Amino acid sequence: MPKISIIGAGNVGASLAQRLAEKGHADIVLLDIIEGLPQGKALDILQSAPVTGCNISITGSNDYKDTAG
Repeated sequence: MPKISIIGAGNVGASLAQRLAEKGHADIVLLDIIEGLPQGKALDILQSAPVTGCNISITGSNDYKDTAG
């Protein structure tokens, strides 16, 4: 599956990730410099998956290496 990387996991980045997750066209990596922020936002989106019906992988990271591929 294709991968989309979103740089910045604040309100705008997390909202974009949520909408993309609902569409389900690609796996998502949320990246931010604030430790724990992208991981928490990714977890929030994953926990809403049963309601939104998304079936993708979403990862939060503080390391640009995770955006490769």
